Order: sequence, then C-alpha cells, then structure tokens
Amino acid sequence: MNMLTEWDNAVTDLSKNDSIIAKIIANYPKERMEMKNDTLHTLVRSVVGQQISVRAADAIWNRLDEACNNSITGDNLLQLSIEDMRRTGLSNTKSNYIINIVKANLTDLNWENMNDDEVSNELCKIKGIGPWTADMFLIFRLGRTNILPLGDIGLVNAINLHYNNKEKLSKEELMKFKKKWSPWCSIATWYMWRSLDPVPVEY
Repeated sequence: MNMLTEWDNAVTDLSKNDSIIAKIIANYPKERMEMKNDTLHTLVRSVVGQQISVRAADAIWNRLDEACNNSITGDNLLQLSIEDMRRTGLSNTKSNYIINIVKANLTDLNWENMNDDEVSNELCKIKGIGPWTADMFLIFRLGRTNILPLGDIGLVNAINLHYNNKEKLSKEELMKFKKKWSPWCSIATWYMWRSLDPVPVEY
C-alpha cells in the first residue's frame, strides 16, 4: 500500500476516528507529503536532520547541496573532505556517517520487496543509521503507511501538546497511538509534525 495513492483514504479515516487530528488535518487541506524516489537523498537528508530542528536541517542541507554543485550524488559527496562537510554545519560524526552510507551502495537493493522490519534491519547494519533514520526511510522513500516513529522528539512533543496538554505521556501511553491511527500512522505522524513546523517536513 503506497502512502500517496492512499492519502485521501487515510485523511478520511483519521478524521472520522479522531476529532483532534481532524482539526489539524483541516488546517492543511491542500498539503501532502512529498516523497523522493532516491535512496541516497532520503538517507543523507535523514542523517542531516538527526536531532536538530527542521529549519536547521534545511539550512545545512542547502549548504551541502551548494558544496556538491547543486547535485547531491554519491560521487559528489565523496569528493568532499570532512572539513568541507563540517563547513556546511555538519558534525564530524555526521560527515562520517554520510560517507558510510555512500560507500554502502544501497541503491541496488530491492527495497520494495522487503517488509518494514527487513528494511530496518538492513539499514541498521550501517554505522550512522539507527531506528529513527530507518523509519524516515520507510516513510519518505518507500511510502509505508503505518510507521509510528516514537523515537522522533517532534512527534512525541506534538502528541503531548495535542492530546495531553503538553504533559509527557508514558511510552506505554504513546504506543496506544499505533492502534489508534493504524493503518495510517505515517500520515498521522506527518500531520503531527506539520502542526509544529512552519514548513512541511521532508527527507
């Protein structure tokens, strides 16, 4: 099931079953998530976005794109030194993670034929990719509809804001949203992000 082809069905179901998210969806009637059919793009952008704000990630991404002559490809990234990457705002650690991803040559794998766990397990073999980055890949590259990335602080903050008056919910309480929003957790997550960020999240 592809997320973008099912978006309208997801919006209808979520709005019918959850009055809180229905109000958020209504604020963005013409917006949809953008998918990139580019494995390297999504993984590198996800590494850039690890543990920083959307705006900060966008700024670093734009500088990295400029450093790559406006074309972020494996070859162009490998031509950059660690110091070149650091000048874009990347940490030394993230710069090395990006090099690991390029050298792993993941574009040849048949991701579409793997289930969610298989994709995550394959990605997490690479140093620099953990469950959060794997979840971003499942959502933004493969369009999987039922991913709930509870390792994402933005998602957790949005749930706490809208469903618990900003008070922290326990992990067990957060996990209940998997059932509440299934099979559309990815779409619900996107709207949670959208409710906090001035621009749509993309990876």
